[in-house]
This record gives sequence, C-alpha cells and structure tokens, in this order.
Amino acid sequence: MLESELIQAISLGRTNYRLWTIGITDDPKRRRPEHDARGEDTKYWTDWKADTEAIARNVEKYFLDRGMKGSTGGGEHPTYVYVF
Repeated sequence: MLESELIQAISLGRTNYRLWTIGITDDPKRRRPEHDARGEDTKYWTDWKADTEAIARNVEKYFLDRGMKGSTGGGEHPTYVYVF
C-alpha cells in the first residue's frame, strides 16, 4: 500500500490514537504472539503490507507523533505496519 492509503486505513475508526499501539515488522505472524506473551491485548490486531520499508517507517512515525503507543524498530526490513 502507498503511504496515503495506509494513513487513511489506520485512521479509519481510530479517533483517540492514545488508545492504540502501532509497530512495524517483517513478520506479523511472529510479532503478534510476541506482544501477546508480554500481556498486551492484541484482540483488535490489524496489519497492512506497505509497498516499501520507507513507507512503513514513515507511517509508523506519523502515528507515533500523534500519540499512538509504540516505538521505532521493526526488524531488518519491515514492510508490515500493524495496529492493536
């Protein structure tokens, strides 16, 4: 997905960003259980595939700057953006 498409998709229905956690990864099927193991509630997990790593990083930063929980990182070549 393009950067604008990701921002639009993530924004949909999420008005209070402080309630959500955002992250990027190269493997969402591995990453979600890691969050679960730390006691985080991933019931409302959604992930999207960005067209490039740069897009994933930009989208993550966009939402972190607006109050979503999380931190930068994401593995070697993250192209998935996730929110829960």
